[in-house]
Amino acid sequence: MRPLSVVVRTGCDIFAWFLVIFGASIIIHGDVTPGGGFQGGAVVATFISLLLVAYGGKKVLSWVRLNIFNSLLVFGLMLFFLLGIMGFPNSFFYNFLAIPHEVVQASGHGVIPPSGTIALMDIAVGIEVAGGLSLIVLSMFRGIRIFREGPMEEELGHDR
Repeated sequence: MRPLSVVVRTGCDIFAWFLVIFGASIIIHGDVTPGGGFQGGAVVATFISLLLVAYGGKKVLSWVRLNIFNSLLVFGLMLFFLLGIMGFPNSFFYNFLAIPHEVVQASGHGVIPPSGTIALMDIAVGIEVAGGLSLIVLSMFRGIRIFREGPMEEELGHDR
């Protein structure tokens, strides 16, 4: 895949970062608004797709390191699992950080109470999905490129 025109690349430079910011906003506010970790992670992962379309595969594959996305995937999964087992004295996935309903009612204001571990689990899912979907998009692109052009030297093991 070759890079597209200067106009498309400039548009990507201007608007691609909004995908990351918007996706992070969906992830962070997912416990009290429509959306959540999966939806926000998918929006963040479209950032990689936009870069692949605008700049072409060779350039993007030279920029990104798959280990970063793999680390995000593992970190999000481990954080989610850790938050799940932290509630074990009561039950798995027990919401141990939530503010009790009586305390919220006694305060007398209509502020939405924090959702406790649900918000943290939403963030963990967003991190995992962003890393995982980015890996999927990059792996699919590499597979298409290998099918069309043949394997690169490092994929054959000649770079050792």
